Parts: sequence; structure tokens; C-alpha cells
Amino acid sequence: MRIANVSGRSALLTDGGWADIERASRGLFPADPQRLYERWDEFRRWSAQARPDADVVPTESTLGSPAPHPRQLLAIGLNYRDHAQESGFALPEHPPVFTKFTSSITGPYGDITLPDGNVDWEVELVVVVGRHAWRVSEERAWEYVAGLTVGQDLSERDLQLSGPAPQFSLGKSHPGFGPMGPWLVTPDELDDPDDLELGCAIGGEEMQKGRTADLLFPVSALIARLSAVLPLLPGDVIFTGTPAGVGLGRRPQRFLADGDELVSYVEGIGEMRHRLVRDTGNAR
Repeated sequence: MRIANVSGRSALLTDGGWADIERASRGLFPADPQRLYERWDEFRRWSAQARPDADVVPTESTLGSPAPHPRQLLAIGLNYRDHAQESGFALPEHPPVFTKFTSSITGPYGDITLPDGNVDWEVELVVVVGRHAWRVSEERAWEYVAGLTVGQDLSERDLQLSGPAPQFSLGKSHPGFGPMGPWLVTPDELDDPDDLELGCAIGGEEMQKGRTADLLFPVSALIARLSAVLPLLPGDVIFTGTPAGVGLGRRPQRFLADGDELVSYVEGIGEMRHRLVRDTGNAR
């Protein structure tokens, strides 16, 4: 099953095309994509037998994040061996966790404004939670996943690494620094949701390419470890980490520039495309 956010309304992909979920269910389920996760199990049962007519035509300008307003957005650092090595860190014994503030979320296409500083790219598989998860075992963790989508953990490295204590959450939370999309794909749609190719390119030049099978802490381990500490809520988002190839780890280092086109993908899910534009406005 694939779910999209089309002009702020939930849409379901059917054999005939995309259908508006609120209209197709005659008001049983909400139009708001974020609220849909609060009734995810009920929605899955309905969608398994529903045959709604296609009445929506998504375009790049109308597609938004499939989880636009999560209550919690958690992100994992150093979750690929090659990325830890290029960053100069030892392999972690526990998943390094930080947050991205939800005002950073944007959709899968369009312009993203570059703030002052050095802005880096980090393509990631993103998990959206479908059930209240508290002290969940690894064996049952996938039962709590609503679906998967593509994400970019964009990072302004100067602020992120400023001391004496790094500012990970601030450096990664400028407006537009949490793009997700193009839609949500349920795990049953994928041959192996634990082994997906992901990557990104700038202006057609490949920057990153990896496989989620190489995650040091796979999706099931992340849900188990996170839910051992805090409840994961329906609609919460987990950025699972990025493979090697980020600008900070290159020699010489490279960062995003005005006019760059950043294309990000995850196998079996889809592709995002963004143009980076320099902020020319004055501070207020």
C-alpha cells in the first residue's frame, strides 16, 4: 500500500490511480495525513477491502511529506560502518540519537533555502510509526511500522559541530532540512524491507550509494531500543542513518551550493528532488 499527502490530504494508491481517503471512506477516516496514523490498524483493515474510485492526480507541486507533523522526530547517527569511518568515529555500541525539530519538515520536491554556513547532504531510510510502541521486542518491532519513506537529513555543519557541546539538533533543523517523500510505502510492498538500496546525487553526480542491510542497528533494533526508553507514538518519525559519501567526509570537503539539484532515492519507495537556493533575505 502507498499513501501520499496531496495538497494536505491523505490519498491511497489504487489500481486505477490515487483516491482521496476522506471522500472514499465517506468521512470515516480523516483528510489530515498525520491524524491517519492514529487509526492505522483500522485504516489497514478498511483499505484491504475498499475499492475507491481514483479522483486525485498528484503533482510535484502538490505532494507533501507523508508525515508532516509528527509529535516526535528522532534521528540516528553513525549507523553505517563506512559513514562512521569517514567521520572519524569508532563504531557505536548504542545508537547515537538526536532530534530534528518538526518545523524542518518539507515535501519531496521544490526549493530548499541554504542558510549561512556549510550545508551537507545525508540520504536516509525513514520509518513512520503506526502503533503506540512501548518496550517492544526486536522480534515484533516491524508490527509497529506504518511504512517507510525517503528522507534527507540536511545538516549545517558549522552550527552542528560548534562547541563546547555540539548542536546537532539545531544544525539539522533549519526550515526545509527534513524533506520526506514522495509517499509512504508499507513494508509488505517490499521484497525485503531490511535490504534496500539508497543513494543521492548532486547535478547528476553520484554522492552516496548504500544498502540498508548494512545498518549497524536495523529498523527492528532501533524500535526496540528507542521504545525501551520512551513511548513511540503513532505518526512518529525515525531517520535511520546515512551511508558514506557525505560532503564533510570528502577530501577536499564539499558542500551544497546555490543552484544545486539534489536527488535522493530509496529502492522500492521512490525519489525526491530538490533545488538548493541561497538565502538572500536580511535578518529581522
